[in-house]
Amino acid sequence: MYVKITKSGPRKYVQLVEAYRDENGRPKQRTIASLGRLEKLSDELQTVIDGLCRITGRTLPDKPEIQFESARAMGNVWALSELWSQLGFDQLRKIFRGTRHSIHIEALIHIMVLNRLAEPDSKLGVLRWLETVSLPGLQGVENVDHQHLLRAMDALSDRQDEVNDTVTGLLRPLVDQDLSVVFYDMTTIRTEGHSEPADDLRKYGLSKEGCIKQQVMLGIVQTADGLPLHHEVFEGNTAEVSTLMPTLKKITERYPVTRIVVVADRGLLSIDNLKELQSVTLPSGLPLEFVLAVPGRRYGDFKEILEPLQQSLFAEAAEEVITETKWQDLRLVVAHDPVRAAEQHAARDKKIAVLEEVAEQLASKLDQQDDGAKSRGRKLSDGGASATLYKKVCEAKLAKIVKVDLKSSLFCYDVDPVALQKARLMDGKLLLVTNTTDLSSAGVVARYKSLADIERGFRVLKTEIEIGPIYHRLPKRIKAHAMICFIALILHRVMRMRLRAAGSDYSPERALEQLERIQHHKAHLNNNPVEGLSTISSEQLSLLAMLEVKKPTTTHDLSTM
Repeated sequence: MYVKITKSGPRKYVQLVEAYRDENGRPKQRTIASLGRLEKLSDELQTVIDGLCRITGRTLPDKPEIQFESARAMGNVWALSELWSQLGFDQLRKIFRGTRHSIHIEALIHIMVLNRLAEPDSKLGVLRWLETVSLPGLQGVENVDHQHLLRAMDALSDRQDEVNDTVTGLLRPLVDQDLSVVFYDMTTIRTEGHSEPADDLRKYGLSKEGCIKQQVMLGIVQTADGLPLHHEVFEGNTAEVSTLMPTLKKITERYPVTRIVVVADRGLLSIDNLKELQSVTLPSGLPLEFVLAVPGRRYGDFKEILEPLQQSLFAEAAEEVITETKWQDLRLVVAHDPVRAAEQHAARDKKIAVLEEVAEQLASKLDQQDDGAKSRGRKLSDGGASATLYKKVCEAKLAKIVKVDLKSSLFCYDVDPVALQKARLMDGKLLLVTNTTDLSSAGVVARYKSLADIERGFRVLKTEIEIGPIYHRLPKRIKAHAMICFIALILHRVMRMRLRAAGSDYSPERALEQLERIQHHKAHLNNNPVEGLSTISSEQLSLLAMLEVKKPTTTHDLSTM
């Protein structure tokens, strides 16, 4: 017998039906009982069920008890952990074996690096973040606390040289031994705190934002492909030029390169240091080669060179023109971008027009006062008008062109036509000094423009990885924090390289955001744990493939990676 629902017009009925065979052996059905209309059955049906159970001696199973835990993000940390292992960073574990530390140092460093890429936060914030992610194989570090993270940073700092050697070994196969074009630049990282421990790295200096701040200096060396090779932390008031030679020495010691072309920004070096650069010889016996941008403040020294080039090549140019000449026995490569020049012309002319309008308003007010007109507020003096205009001229950075006579008893100013013409001559120009012999003029410019990539690396450090502000005060922990962020930058750049190689327009940030939606779910069914992953979309599978990372599972163990 079985229960059957039959229809009669719009109504549905529940019937108890018996199947049987007639005298000819054909299957038939007959209704044993009609239990009533389906929509009206409620407690009556439960009474029938209870009676049948009582007669047969059976019991209904209890309603299962289900408890759900909070879902945890897994896809992003899974991908980063796979990259960590693929690049060989799990070899750091060998460095910390046999130390006095009972905690899993490599795993804690791993966690802090992943946090910088997934959701950068303070070391206390790392502990809160761990409660929201399902990190593959967190066994062994379940009871992580703040002191564990700090001890791991201390161990990282104590073994800094060994860690650097290991990282160098991981990166060395990626470096071209025939020609390694090195991009070196420095940035400032703001620090907090007022205590002054011994050998304090935090010093007051001029930040990249143009103001005096307590800070440390961070120098980074990258390849032409944007792969970070080396980093160094300096005191916050260190002169940038003094950091170049020690850094290059470490690069030549660590990487098997026979030739180095240093590409440096205007802010790092000045042409006054050319003799020092030309005197440097690499361990291979070859001279140090460089591509050095001429600082804008020195463009005036090249006026006699630029004027004939402007008349003969640049004046009528419709697209970028690159040429070169000689200067102090070196190659001077000059690039002129007419589009950029026109933009700078227009921007300057607009600023001058605004300043002239302000000057006209000030002069008009002075004239009205002389005529006896009254106005609200303090009476304007000629000196006050001059000071007001001069302040606005300085804010517009046009003090060399718009001359305000602050010594005159009367309000007066002038637009210097010679200075304006000189400024227009420099618009759209890029001046590069180099001692390379086999790079074309266009190649020299291309090498320099690639320097923008290291600037993007600094932006990644300051925005996505959030290296600063640094709240640590001890020098060893500041250096450990910088090392953690440097390793995070390596993972970020490898992600970017793989996404680009696959032809994807995804950035590492967007990729991690998409993968974060792969979540780990855990529930308890009658006190028995049940776990699984959310459905992985085709887009997420494609991202994993482009990153050369396998599909995540719930049984991966970090401690055995």
